[in-house]
Amino acid sequence: MDSLNKLIEHFREFPGIGPRQARRFAYFLLNKNPAYLEELSRLVTDIQKTIRICSSCYRFYSVRSGVHEVRFAATAGTGANTNLCPICLDPSRERNLLMIVAHDVDFEAIEKSGSYRGLYFILGGTVPFLEKNPETRIRLRELGMLLQGRSVSEVILSLNANPEGEHTARIVKAFVTELPLKEPVRTTILGRGLSTGSELEYSDADTIMYALKNRS
Repeated sequence: MDSLNKLIEHFREFPGIGPRQARRFAYFLLNKNPAYLEELSRLVTDIQKTIRICSSCYRFYSVRSGVHEVRFAATAGTGANTNLCPICLDPSRERNLLMIVAHDVDFEAIEKSGSYRGLYFILGGTVPFLEKNPETRIRLRELGMLLQGRSVSEVILSLNANPEGEHTARIVKAFVTELPLKEPVRTTILGRGLSTGSELEYSDADTIMYALKNRS
């Protein structure tokens, strides 16, 4: 297989990208100038050096410096660095609220709405209906460890308003309910500001704000 077809195959692995779109991407790159390709290549190479995953909420975040890590170590009273994102380190966030979303793009949609000031947890996906082992699809074990190590009064399930999202919400709610926690945790689901079948990633700020206010 030549380099062009190998590139097309790599593009086909992107979510939501079919063979025709993958081929268009490859030919698009063939028509770009060398400077563009060099910059793209550099960004792809550097992404693992400049992007980390938060050890608390599991979202990807950009590392500009080690300042936030030092701040956390000082606060925690330890000498060890811990990879925490700026939101998890922000003392102004409501630390008793935990919003659970499926993907980083859902987190970004909520943050852009400006209607939520608590903390987050990224599940890493959703659970298909026929999946017998949901823990292989989403971060249930990590969520359990987080809830058992932190004082949380409310867990907000902010998943897509479609069958798979609602199925995942039921699994997570049952999991949280069965956890041996020191204090009871209220579990809520976004209100119907989100129409059935809608995805958080594409919801506008007003819709998200209404859904948050009407969670139950």
